[in-house]
Amino acid sequence: MLRWKDVITFAKYGNPEPPRRVEKSEEEWQQHLTPAQFQILRLKGTEAPYRNAYCRSYHPGRYVCAACGSLLFHAATKYHAISGWPSFTQPASKGAIKYLFDNSHRMQRIEVQCNVCDGHLGHVFPDGPEPFGLRYCINSESLARIEETDGSVQEASANN
Repeated sequence: MLRWKDVITFAKYGNPEPPRRVEKSEEEWQQHLTPAQFQILRLKGTEAPYRNAYCRSYHPGRYVCAACGSLLFHAATKYHAISGWPSFTQPASKGAIKYLFDNSHRMQRIEVQCNVCDGHLGHVFPDGPEPFGLRYCINSESLARIEETDGSVQEASANN
């Protein structure tokens, strides 16, 4: 399990090796993604708080990158953070997320990206619940929820 010191180490000295890589031109991403997904994932936008698909959704399943389908988070690590965006305590695996220093908007933060396709997901903060203290604050548009029922996996709609 990751802690804040691990996040800082990755951002400062290099990220974990991704399980695979997906690379496309910006034009290919624009054709593949919805306009809202492209704005978040490729242009590093931020969706409106509380008015997004997964902010108040706590159904079982897995959350994958909306761009490349890589597993990012398990629903069991999702919690109610009152931040306005879906929040998770841990990534699905050490290599799922890429960490970068972000000094934009007169703030010092750690940006999180999909480690497979470099899609912008959101940010991670050291104010999450114990025992690890992490809060991954993620844009819903960068995620797709995969339902798990009776051992099978199927994509869930954002309204579930």
